[in-house]
Amino acid sequence: MKRVGIRDVAQHAGVSISTVSNALNRPGTVSEHLVQRVRSAAEHLGYVPLQAAQQLRAGRSGLLGMAVINIANPFFADMVAGAEDAASAAGLRVLVGNSGDDIAKERDHLELFERVQVEGALVSPFGPLEPWLQRLRRRGIPVVLVDAVDDRGELASVSFDDVAGGRLATEHLLACGRRRLAFVGAREGVRQVRDRLAGARQAVAAHSAATLELIWTERTTSALGRSFGELIARRDPSQRPDGLVVSNDHLAIGLVHGLVSRGVRVPQDIAVVGYDDIEFAAISAVPLTSVRQPAREMGKTAAEMLLTRRGAADPEIASVVYRPELVIRESTVAGAGS
Repeated sequence: MKRVGIRDVAQHAGVSISTVSNALNRPGTVSEHLVQRVRSAAEHLGYVPLQAAQQLRAGRSGLLGMAVINIANPFFADMVAGAEDAASAAGLRVLVGNSGDDIAKERDHLELFERVQVEGALVSPFGPLEPWLQRLRRRGIPVVLVDAVDDRGELASVSFDDVAGGRLATEHLLACGRRRLAFVGAREGVRQVRDRLAGARQAVAAHSAATLELIWTERTTSALGRSFGELIARRDPSQRPDGLVVSNDHLAIGLVHGLVSRGVRVPQDIAVVGYDDIEFAAISAVPLTSVRQPAREMGKTAAEMLLTRRGAADPEIASVVYRPELVIRESTVAGAGS
């Protein structure tokens, strides 16, 4: 069905397009008779003004852009929800771009944000994005990084101390008496994963009897985690790790299922620590010990920070860093509660 446009309203009312525009947007500039005539024509035809066009004419889009690595991961979904909380309170909406672990898609989203003239961009980066972020800033679009930091010190950020998080998870396994540890994750090139691994290595380095094996996956899905869990379970018991630090809960929950399905007991044979503390961590078949990240709070804080930067000529480079909290459950301590 053809969309009714302003030209159709003008033809039906027998007036010019400019008169329709004035009657609907600046009624004080035309007579009351013409205003009623135009409104009656618009109502009769079912004409609905394009909100985006109206907002752009007013110099604002009413949108914040938010690019996330993979919204299938509940951590990022919660982060988006937090940003929406803050945006909604300010009368704005959030345009979400999900890269799905694809650098090209991520860059496409940033180009879209530029084209639709978002009022600010929240970016949780997967790959290197500096030229695209600089283009947004040159257009007067403020940028705040989420779950990331700017090593150049030019962008505001809301992040998480992932080195401390990786160290906390590993120290917990060591305190549980585990010594043959493995770090399971994907994409060492991603800063968050690299930092978590660095923290795990720090903890292992402080225990001469402990070792750390690296197990890299292509992605961090629960299905792939289950496959890797089954592979680990097939090893001779003397060759298996007895403790796993996993780069996110999605992967960890799959790993636990894969291990248990092959008769490996969690935590008696292998203890598992996840990362993010998503909702499903507490209700999985073996409740998962996890490093908690306050994803929704991080998203809300980042959006609030972004809102204060709109229109600021030289905003201060602010940085908020959240500290990790370990939530101990039955995947590392049998009988533990949440």
